[in-house]
This record gives sequence, C-alpha cells and structure tokens, in this order.
Amino acid sequence: MNNNNDDSLLSSYNYDIPAELIAQVPAKQRSDSKLIVLNRKNQAIEHQKFTNIIDILNENDCLVINTTKVVPARLYGHKATGGKVELLFLDPTKTGAKHAVLIKPYIKSGQSVYFEDGYECIVHGIDENGNRVVEFNKENIASLLEQHGFMPLPPYIKRKDELAEKMSLLDRQRYQTVYANTKGAIAAPTAGLHFTDEIIEKLINKKVQIAKIVLHVGWGTFKPIVSDDIQQHKMLPETYILDIENAQKINNAISNKNRIIAVGTTTVRSLETIANIKGQYDNNGKLMSIESCCGQTDIFIYPGYDFKIVQSMFTNLHLPHSTPLMMVSAFAGREFILKAYQEAISERYRFFSYGDSMFIQ
Repeated sequence: MNNNNDDSLLSSYNYDIPAELIAQVPAKQRSDSKLIVLNRKNQAIEHQKFTNIIDILNENDCLVINTTKVVPARLYGHKATGGKVELLFLDPTKTGAKHAVLIKPYIKSGQSVYFEDGYECIVHGIDENGNRVVEFNKENIASLLEQHGFMPLPPYIKRKDELAEKMSLLDRQRYQTVYANTKGAIAAPTAGLHFTDEIIEKLINKKVQIAKIVLHVGWGTFKPIVSDDIQQHKMLPETYILDIENAQKINNAISNKNRIIAVGTTTVRSLETIANIKGQYDNNGKLMSIESCCGQTDIFIYPGYDFKIVQSMFTNLHLPHSTPLMMVSAFAGREFILKAYQEAISERYRFFSYGDSMFIQ
C-alpha cells in the first residue's frame, strides 16, 4: 500500500508512454474503440470493446453526460512583418472587443496582429488572472472564430500549418461529442467522444436514464502542475450548469439506489461540486438529494478525496502528471490505475483525447 505522501507527489503519477500510442487522429468510427474495464472491488481488469457498454449498463442506471460544445477557439494571424501568430481565446463566447488569450510567440504590448476579414487586434498587458488581453477593431469575434477558427486540440496532437488546414473539418466534427449543444468549451469532454446516436438510442431503449450537465472545459485542462506536492496545485475555475429536470433525474437515481455513472472527469467534477455545495445528507452522512444550480468550480480531486455521488465512470487514458490521472487514481487507487495503464500499453491501446476508453466500476 502507498502512504499519503506517495499519493501527494507529482512524480508518483508518471509512466512511460510510447509515442506511437498517442492517438493523432480519431478512430474511423466513434465507437471503434477498445474499452478497458476496471473493477475496483475485486481489482480485476478486462479488455472489451466500447460497443459492449450496452451490456455493461443496467436498466435504471443514470448516465450523466456533459453537453458542453467546443468552440473553434484557436485563431492564426500575422504581425505586420508577416510572422505567424497563434491566439487561443480563453473565454470564446465572451462578447465585446477585449478578450483574454494565450499568444504564441510572445508579442510586446502595443503591437498589432492581423486576421481574415479585416479583423485586427492590439496586444495589451495582463489581466488579474495572468492572461494576455487583446482588443479587436470589431466586436463579433464569435463569427470570426466560426469562420476561421481551428479546434483547440491539445499540444500532443500535432497539427502544424498545412496539416491543421487539411484536418480542420475532421477535427471540427470529431473533437466534439454527438450530444454537444451549449457553446463555451475550449477542450472536449473526451470520454464522450466514443458515444454515437445509435449507442445512446440503444441505452434509452434499455431504460438507462440519461441526465445532462454542462461544464465548460477551460484552459485549466491543459495547465501543467508545477509543484512537487500536488496539493499545492490550484485548478482554474470553470462554469457548470445543472437544470431542474436533470437534477430530478439524478435525485430519482439516488432515492432508488440506482448507479450514477459519469461520462468523463468533467462530469465527475461537476457532480461532486454540486454534491458538496448543494447536497442534502442524512445523519450518517449519506447523500439524499442534490439541487439544480450553476456557478464556477475549481475543485481538484486527488487521492484522499471522498466521493459523494459518482459510483462509476467512463474516462479516457490520461497524460502522466495530469489532474485527470489524479482524479481516476482517487477513484480507483493510484497503483491499480497505473497497473491498468501498463496493461493498456501492452495491449496497444490508443492514448489521450482521440484514444481508447476506460470504464471504472
């Protein structure tokens, strides 16, 4: 067994991943994914196909999905000298002329960057969150991004220059869940990428209850942990929304003692946040119900966390040293997770955002 000190060290969440197993493109069909199934109770690991979830899920299970929609928030422009500039909009649905962005390469304040359709911006200083601020000559940035933006893929998916153009349409379709409907994310809730309309229909026919929640995945999903002690890490706030109808579906599952299964670490973070701040508990500390709510969460779930509501989860295979890897380690145990990852490497699973799937029960 590990002691708590091991679980709090950043170096404890490392493993070697062969570069060829980092998925650069999605599977041909969304559901053409392997599924590694982890049973926490008996520490068993099975290798299945994602389409087997029709058999894995039971009637009256409550499957909670994140319906955030990714905005093509990466934009390429150029300086007056012709040098290329890349902007990533951190709040891509914000209106107005001023926007918080990440810029590559570094640009001095006062310089201008030029884009398609007559758009240009002046680079200002840094806002209270430490992000660069730019001010555009036009206010309708949503239209510019929709027309000329690229999906904000994580840096391990290589999309240089012409390849970004060539793959743009595919990435717009596939770096997005089939059920995405509320714009605001700058990263996909990737555990949901494997689901198809057909699979969802089969689950509904099996009387699996599907509840919807929104968490707009932000820059924090890419932000590296820099402290050796992971407990020093601060998550960036992200917006979540749970409406009355879907809160009721989840409450029905709680009261009927049916499984609550989260699709993705973003859904887990939303549900656990709501259970922590809007949960009603009995005298034994058991969750009885939650309330609909919206707000911002900066919850960071790592080993030692006491899960209040989530009983099973679908997730992907995560980066070394990443906060999602720490969350699944909190849920299933760090050594068990790393053992499963080694099996996944041996079985040639595809890793990270466009990679294969995991189910932890």
